[in-house]
Amino acid sequence: MKAIVDPDICIGCGLCADTCPGVYRMEGDKAVTCVDLIPAEQHECARKGAEECPVEAIKIADSA
Repeated sequence: MKAIVDPDICIGCGLCADTCPGVYRMEGDKAVTCVDLIPAEQHECARKGAEECPVEAIKIADSA
């Protein structure tokens, strides 16, 4: 599973990084992912971080 942050949409509010710091972090005024593949124990909080994004800048993709 991967998280993808669209930097063109991200407003830098930081909710994702506050919700799931193991997957998201702030880099300047934009959110980025800290990991390439989300560890299984972080799946729930990664999804929650994506859901809380007020501009829907984060997409979760299941790995094949």
